[in-house]
Amino acid sequence: MFLKILLIVLVVGSVTGWVVIIHNRFAALSNLIAESWRQVDVELQRRHDLIPNLVQVVSGYAAHERALFEGLIAARTQALAVHTPAQLTGPETALEYGVGQALAVAEAYPELNSSTHFLRLQHELRNCEDRIAAGRRFYNGNVRALNTLKDSFPAGLLGGGTKRGEYFMLDSPAARLPLQLQFPQR
Repeated sequence: MFLKILLIVLVVGSVTGWVVIIHNRFAALSNLIAESWRQVDVELQRRHDLIPNLVQVVSGYAAHERALFEGLIAARTQALAVHTPAQLTGPETALEYGVGQALAVAEAYPELNSSTHFLRLQHELRNCEDRIAAGRRFYNGNVRALNTLKDSFPAGLLGGGTKRGEYFMLDSPAARLPLQLQFPQR
């Protein structure tokens, strides 16, 4: 009789322990996704803050490119208005394209390429793009881990209240390439 009770207590305790562990894993992954998204959002905000400086510096040399700069500012405004990965896909793709276009225009102006302010800005944009890419990889990895746990059996049965994570992806294959910035040789 004692052995049966001990066996029942062990089985119930094991199942309860497993349920608690899986529940805590869902909670930890959900919090990790939220935190990693905040890190991506910080880097996106940093890039958004650099855009007006880029427009100001480059437009002083290339005033006839007004439509390009207005488009870049419009893309920045759209990107600032949304905050979820799914909503950011289009605006961030447009913003990355606009930054690339502005930097391409800048290459046509040798005096701009020798400006220390522009060179610092260009370097900061490159670092920012690298941090965004790293943050996006980390965020998407956390989303993958949560979605895998949610799709696995039997753990997925306990994650019914947990939302699937949204990947942060870009629209076009060209936007998936890293932003190419040309630094003049000294």
